[in-house]
Amino acid sequence: MGFVFESENSGDYLLELDVVDYSNSIIKEKIEGFFNLTKTETAFEFVRDEISHSWDIQGEKVTCHALDVLKYKQRYLYEKSNLLAALLRSQGIQTNFCYQHLMLFDTPEKGYSIHALNTVYLKSNKSNYD
Repeated sequence: MGFVFESENSGDYLLELDVVDYSNSIIKEKIEGFFNLTKTETAFEFVRDEISHSWDIQGEKVTCHALDVLKYKQRYLYEKSNLLAALLRSQGIQTNFCYQHLMLFDTPEKGYSIHALNTVYLKSNKSNYD
């Protein structure tokens, strides 16, 4: 089965019509953060699924920069968060870092590790205080 194009002008397939009224305020509200979320999910899932956690694979590469994390496809969450931030920021999606101190053992005296996370600002989640 092949495609039949009614027009050779690809711009015709972007036109707003009575039945394709994307300037409608309700549609605009729905899509305000919709595509950012898709990009955010795609980047998150890539970093989560394609970049190995160094502990899980007993990796020995020492990296910190997003480019190195991507190149070697491994690192701890601290560095993986750098890659996620790079991917999102490159798409104009505001992102930052937050950290948790996690106990390594059953008491605080036995030590902590740092767990890194990303925060992402999505316009679709904008509060009344913005």
